[in-house]
Amino acid sequence: MESSKLYVLPQLPYGYGDLAPYMSEEQLRIHHTIHHQAYVNGANAILKRLDNARKENADIDIKSALKELSWNIGGHLLHSLFWNNLAPPSKGGGKPGGRLADICDKEFGSFERFKKEFTQAAVSVEGSGWAALTVCKQTGRPVIMQIEKHNTNVYPTFPILMILDVFEHAYYIDYKNKRADFVEAFWKIVNWEEVNKRLEEL
Repeated sequence: MESSKLYVLPQLPYGYGDLAPYMSEEQLRIHHTIHHQAYVNGANAILKRLDNARKENADIDIKSALKELSWNIGGHLLHSLFWNNLAPPSKGGGKPGGRLADICDKEFGSFERFKKEFTQAAVSVEGSGWAALTVCKQTGRPVIMQIEKHNTNVYPTFPILMILDVFEHAYYIDYKNKRADFVEAFWKIVNWEEVNKRLEEL
């Protein structure tokens, strides 16, 4: 039986112009409504293809379908996390407080050291990908994860507290090919309240 449950593009928790000047309205709108929507559409198309093959008991290239599904689901889920860990400049940026600040001090020695390592991870991703702050539930330690594409070098089961998209489509309108400038701007619009919330929910 064909399932009716498919992926949906999430609404942003702020307006398209609310992250300016660090992310323009045009950049955010295109990123959200075109690039993110493409991953939603891609994942849904594969799910429908699988549904139809099962319904008709037809053969399908499973290896190819699952690889494509991983790419699109990864893109959708990571973008969904990314939007929510951003905030308008009046509410975001600065330094984290609460438990996150304590963890940064304990694991990295200081917030400045954490920021340096995370920035280096984001800037040095080969090709397209992401930098993420995660937590290992076995050790309780925060770990920086450098993701290539949407699904390579992912630490299985590590929950993501904070993530930064460094695909060129995330910054090409505002920053051209200057990824490092985009990463520096990211620190002005990080939603530390959301990041701390994710940490407390573990």
